[in-house]
Amino acid sequence: MANTVALIGAPTDIGAGSRGASMGPQALRVAGIVRALERQGCQVIDTGDLSGPPNPWLPAVHGYRHLPEVVQWNQQVYRAVSEQLQAGRLTMLLGGDHCLGMGSVGAVARHCRREGRPLRVFWLDAHTDFNTAQLTPSGNVHGMPVACLCGFGPRELTELGGAGPALRPDELRMVGIRSVDAGERQFVHEQGLDIYDMRTIDERGMRAVMEAALDSLPERAHIHVSFDVDFLDPDYAPGVGTTVRGGPTWREAQLCMEMLADTGLVGSVDIVELNPALDVRNGTAKVAVELIESLFGKSTLVRRRPA
Repeated sequence: MANTVALIGAPTDIGAGSRGASMGPQALRVAGIVRALERQGCQVIDTGDLSGPPNPWLPAVHGYRHLPEVVQWNQQVYRAVSEQLQAGRLTMLLGGDHCLGMGSVGAVARHCRREGRPLRVFWLDAHTDFNTAQLTPSGNVHGMPVACLCGFGPRELTELGGAGPALRPDELRMVGIRSVDAGERQFVHEQGLDIYDMRTIDERGMRAVMEAALDSLPERAHIHVSFDVDFLDPDYAPGVGTTVRGGPTWREAQLCMEMLADTGLVGSVDIVELNPALDVRNGTAKVAVELIESLFGKSTLVRRRPA
């Protein structure tokens, strides 16, 4: 894991169905994201916030809401993440809604191909985000980033990093899933995604789920963690626009992050869908920061890490 973390703010709710995620980057800063990372021995460079088009708040056109603006924001994210990865820094995208994952993960995927490193993307989320224009009930693009990364979507998004899909389904691990739209459900099944839904977590426990998700992790793998704050049960994280009851508890989420940290292979992170307009005293942002600190090595006892 790189010792220098570059924070990249992307203050937009362009792909979401409710307003407010644009305030997420600043809420995370106020909640102490820089200090938390520094406590874990990281040097932190806050690159500030990217700029992009405002949210026009218009209905969907041909199955997509705000597609031109979504493309512009993801192009900005793609360039910013690529620049920091090339400089040898661990990137942390502060969202913003989850449509930004297309730019972030797309940049990481291209970087890994260039470096000859295998990639594993851990998608921590209540939703699979595998909708298309034909399947979506809303047209909100924050429900489509995984599909676009796998090549199902408009060319402007599926080819952000060049021709061909950014991801193969076998490079993805989805944890915490508990809300999948009707048409999306069958599509996800057909693609054979590696999904650990809440029933699996209930039956097997978070430890066994993470052991399975981390099994056969390639040597020198680059782990990207795309952390949608609605991954957590809303009792712990009410400040999101798409709450779904029955998610991981605070302790289960901590274990998930600690086991990812134990690999020593986390190379990039997204924190998305934090909506301070729906939060209580910035409590959800504080919980998110606590989890990120665990992802970067905070633990009760000194633990042996991989060499």
